[in-house]
Amino acid sequence: MKSKSLSEKLEKILGLESPPIAVKIIKSEYPMPGIATPEKKSRYCQLLMLARRGYTYKLTPETIACPASKAALGFDVLPEKISSGKMLCALGLFENEEAAAETMRMMPRLKLRAAKAIVAGPLENFPLEPDVIIIESLPEHIMWLCLARIFREGGRLNFSSSIFQCCCVDVTVVPYLTGEVNISPGCYGCREATDAPPEHMFMGIPAKLLEEITESLEKLSKKAMIAVRNKKVYKLYCK
Repeated sequence: MKSKSLSEKLEKILGLESPPIAVKIIKSEYPMPGIATPEKKSRYCQLLMLARRGYTYKLTPETIACPASKAALGFDVLPEKISSGKMLCALGLFENEEAAAETMRMMPRLKLRAAKAIVAGPLENFPLEPDVIIIESLPEHIMWLCLARIFREGGRLNFSSSIFQCCCVDVTVVPYLTGEVNISPGCYGCREATDAPPEHMFMGIPAKLLEEITESLEKLSKKAMIAVRNKKVYKLYCK
């Protein structure tokens, strides 16, 4: 993958304020990469926050702080207090424990023990072959990326989210398992635990699709993107 070139194009065309993030899931049968872990135990969403700031780190079952993301990445089983819905209900996220438990039952996850680490860092200088590319930015930027996905063949996109576990499930596990893009408006956890501003949303792109999406985005930027951003129709309406 031409990581540096693709990252530069995405940042320039869209006007991203932070770089695209590359993510690599280290399967259990592969050697552990010699990449440092954060100085303190971190949640997965915090790992992505550090990646946006320019750092490349890995998390392991011993260094990940969030039990929900730990289960999502296949590092461990989900604690009963979460699977039962008790904790989510106590946080005020669901009306009752049954609704919360049903949400957790339906949550996509990697197979238990299938991975032993996860690495995230800026795409432009990522030292590994990434599995997923994550972009956190404005809805307008995510819109163009979604359109770029169907630019060649058309169709409709389907998105999956329970508005919980945005970073670990919605934009990492789902694209990894399905091979398709997914977007998320964010969740309680990532908005409480990171510096994500209220106006940002998230997109996960399987690495194998990134080059095609970037090429399509370049074509969109020649005409459609210019027209939208110039707001000619709106300006005429306001006269």
